[in-house]
Amino acid sequence: MSQCTPLDYKRAICYSGFRDGQSPDAGVFPSKVEITGDLEILQTHWDALRLYACDTHTERVLAVIEERGFSFKVMLGAYIAAEVSNPNCPWGGEYPASELSENKRKNQREIERAISLANRYPEIVDVVSAGNEATVDWTDHLVSPESVVEYVALLQQHIPQPVTFCENYVPWLGKLDALAAQVDLISIHTYPVWEYKTIDEALAYTKENYTAVCERHPDKQVIITEAGWATASNGRGIPPENVGEFYQKRYLEELHKWTLEQGVLVYVFEAFDENWKGSDHPLEPEKHWGLYRANRQPKLAAG
Repeated sequence: MSQCTPLDYKRAICYSGFRDGQSPDAGVFPSKVEITGDLEILQTHWDALRLYACDTHTERVLAVIEERGFSFKVMLGAYIAAEVSNPNCPWGGEYPASELSENKRKNQREIERAISLANRYPEIVDVVSAGNEATVDWTDHLVSPESVVEYVALLQQHIPQPVTFCENYVPWLGKLDALAAQVDLISIHTYPVWEYKTIDEALAYTKENYTAVCERHPDKQVIITEAGWATASNGRGIPPENVGEFYQKRYLEELHKWTLEQGVLVYVFEAFDENWKGSDHPLEPEKHWGLYRANRQPKLAAG
């Protein structure tokens, strides 16, 4: 484990710039012109961005920040794919052995790209994540904690930035104890609305999630790398009556007040709606977490 100073509080948001007709799965990425437009929108209210993969999108975002002189700091994410089949995943997490072996090789290359980008942009990238939601019981891209520990250690050997791993709060309460010892800081996701909490229960539940992880790992800084509220749902996993722009605005206002008072770094999920996500249903909740719609029109929470 490397030595690092704690990350300072800043206004931070998760950014994925895929517009309609674009997706990482299709290999169709936002242009630098489109990314520039997004960052011009976001610079008014936000100081830091979280990016999810070392792909063309991320390369373009980092280049635009440098070329245009934006002041954003960036959490650089490596996206690691399934190395283990997961029969517990409700939407399909089982793969042939050949695919899992190839994924292991892909993941190693992804970590190498993260090392390259972190070293290429040391003034922009201030923290690196070795993966996203890859150890939680329901994930479709399951990776063993032991493998993630190896990826974290490899990153720490080759970059100056602190290294973390972004995951739902639950695995940090026991399953990831060895990983918690390895990372420089712990990054949790908290989603009251996915756990059937009402807006009146939401902030207290987020505080409960955060406090539980802090108490489990008192020697580590704990930050929140995803927290948000959906604005639409077809009922898949989230009751439709529990979502909407007013609820999103209230939750994020309450979250901001608490995290500002306590100095807790939180990356709000997320900047823009992403219509490529989830099912084809227009009210699929995975599509509707943005503070802005996919056409870049602001919702109430955008301010």
